[in-house]
Amino acid sequence: MPTFRIERECDGIVAGIDEAGRGPLAGPVTAAAVIVRDLAMPRKLARMIDDSKKLSPEEREDIFARLHDCASVTISIGMASVEEIDRINILQATFLAMQRALSGLPAVPDIALVDGNQIPKQLGCAVRTVIGGDALSLSIAAASIVAKVTRDRLMRELAGGYPPYGWERNVGYGTPEHRTAIEHYGPTEHHRMSFMPMPLFAATAAYRRD
Repeated sequence: MPTFRIERECDGIVAGIDEAGRGPLAGPVTAAAVIVRDLAMPRKLARMIDDSKKLSPEEREDIFARLHDCASVTISIGMASVEEIDRINILQATFLAMQRALSGLPAVPDIALVDGNQIPKQLGCAVRTVIGGDALSLSIAAASIVAKVTRDRLMRELAGGYPPYGWERNVGYGTPEHRTAIEHYGPTEHHRMSFMPMPLFAATAAYRRD
């Protein structure tokens, strides 16, 4: 379970940063920056927080709401669009989303804890990478939940305008249902054309339309 151990090793204000949506075929990549004042966070909430991948959708939604209602937690969201992903690649777009999330905080933290082993450029503060951080650092785990819930909600909202693709279920990931829809109907403006096999799907769809 994630704890405050890593945060307590740092001096000053610490923000945890994590992202959601690096792998899907559709939709933006989303990052969250979360500052947690550990002595003020309710113990019950701290015990609920975990790596978002280990939680059910219902658990993530519950924790998401509690984090936003908690006075000891500060949250900011940043996104990079499909157009930006295709133009600068998914890694750089992820870094851009992280930069936007951090810049949305009321004040620049002294240090950012970032899940993974790659340091985003131009965050504007010191950075410490933490491999498997969403299972170790409570602020990174909180950020993983906020980013995941925010992005999933967005994809479910978009799903209403694009029923065949099943985004309310797959949130843009390349499930068989989603891939079959792309093969049959072609990609939408929300699809990442730089992601394989999107170019093949686009060519096939154009051929079928002709």
